[in-house]
Amino acid sequence: MAQFALFGLANASWLGRLPAVRDDLGVNSAQLGALLIIGGLGSLAGALVIGAVVGRIGSRAALATATGANLVGFGLIALGTATSSIPVFAIGAVLNGLCGAFINVPINVSAAAVEQRLGRTVLPHFHAGFSIGAAAGAGLAAGFAAFGVAPAVQFPIVIMLVTAVRAALLAPSMRFAPRPHGAADGTGGGMTTATGSVAARPGRREAVRQAMRAWGEPRTLLLGVVLLAASLAEGSAGNWLAIAVDDGFPVGEAVAAATYSAFLVSMTAFRFLGTGLIDRFGRVRVLRVSGATALVGVLLFVFAPALPLALVGVVLWGCGTALGNPVAIAAASDDPARAPQRVSVVTSFSTISSLAAPPLLGLLADAVGARHALLVIAGATVVSLAAAGVVRRQPAGPAPTPARSHELSSQLHSLRLPVYRVL
Repeated sequence: MAQFALFGLANASWLGRLPAVRDDLGVNSAQLGALLIIGGLGSLAGALVIGAVVGRIGSRAALATATGANLVGFGLIALGTATSSIPVFAIGAVLNGLCGAFINVPINVSAAAVEQRLGRTVLPHFHAGFSIGAAAGAGLAAGFAAFGVAPAVQFPIVIMLVTAVRAALLAPSMRFAPRPHGAADGTGGGMTTATGSVAARPGRREAVRQAMRAWGEPRTLLLGVVLLAASLAEGSAGNWLAIAVDDGFPVGEAVAAATYSAFLVSMTAFRFLGTGLIDRFGRVRVLRVSGATALVGVLLFVFAPALPLALVGVVLWGCGTALGNPVAIAAASDDPARAPQRVSVVTSFSTISSLAAPPLLGLLADAVGARHALLVIAGATVVSLAAAGVVRRQPAGPAPTPARSHELSSQLHSLRLPVYRVL
């Protein structure tokens, strides 16, 4: 959980200083957005290869590598900001994006292994830890800004502290992490088999083949759709909720920021409270109810005639969004032996969402207004509701292939029935 919190803190602490970064680089908002998209391409590249990397060297080695590379990436961002060098900044952003995937997948795979060992739902707690870390990082950025500390000074201070704590936690967190049968043991030494013996890790070519095979699994791709919708609902709130409130209601920037805080608080709280519901009612029911709640919340916010009603929609939106991400990750990790490859595929959909959503919503906001642009989230939520059946727990077994028509048919059936319920 500490690794999740550190991940959120490191990301939010520098994103909170983007206005100052823009000024120090001497670029406009559109140019800064292009630089951030370049960094997002690094995230996408990392998401595409991390499954093979973790399958080859293990979660612990991948996370240790990313920890060191993240230090270099932040150093380049700080150097680029201090010297107004756009190329140096861009290289640092790409490296940080790559490291994001190399941190995100290993910690999620390890957290899913903890959940499987405990025999109860806890993965949303880890994601709540990320949210808490992100809130702390945003507060840290605000504090540095209030004291007039330049981003080029802040970034090295924060990342050195994060790296030190992450490295201190890395050995014990991975040493005591459970090793499910057939799962990567996290140490880089091999794979733990059902008999308890340690088999050799797959070679480089086999690791790549296993990673590519996950892209042909219908269930894994549909889980990616579920995660894409959840990431769109969560990320769009971060990018556009405060702007939509400020544009849609004459309340001022402070109230708009407080509205986004209400979204974060409701989402984080439900990530702690919703685990018992998953254990009692199952993933599919909870995900469907969550999706319907998010859909109602978004529609209420978009069409509310007054701010109090819109605030109710924001709270419902936050609660409904809370569990989509961890439930999709947990479902992708049902088979521990294939969890790294499947989580890599699923999280790549989240990265695509973070790349495509900001410019798309920006164009829509210019055309129809920020509040009505958020109706895109409602459309994505309906698709996620239709695909919710794929999060049902699956036993570990042979990897499915596209040639298995009966399995693909069952996946399509899981799409059909919920659509009737939604309508």
